[in-house]
Amino acid sequence: MDLLKEYRDRRSAQNQKVIDNADKVVKRIYSLDTITYNEGALDAKTKEMIGLTTSLVLRCDDCVKYHLEKCVELGYTKEQIVEGMAVGNVVGGTIVIPHLRRAVEYLEALFEEKENS
Repeated sequence: MDLLKEYRDRRSAQNQKVIDNADKVVKRIYSLDTITYNEGALDAKTKEMIGLTTSLVLRCDDCVKYHLEKCVELGYTKEQIVEGMAVGNVVGGTIVIPHLRRAVEYLEALFEEKENS
């Protein structure tokens, strides 16, 4: 199955299951997560890069994929994203390298999709 489609379909289905079963606390966490990335003193683009780099340091592959999608959507170049991830790798150390590998693979697929659309 296509790398991008697999992630997107799985994330969507899992989010729907969570929301269908969520209590007030979980719904508020989801809401807080959404509004965190709205424009404020920092623009949404900057916040997404922060989300990407911190997700890489925390070694959350699903989070990295999500923020990669948003960074591409908001207009970052491939080079800018890779440079941002390099910062995350330095902060997180060598344990982040396997996650960086998967991130770069996903990033390439995103830019391939962008070129073909």
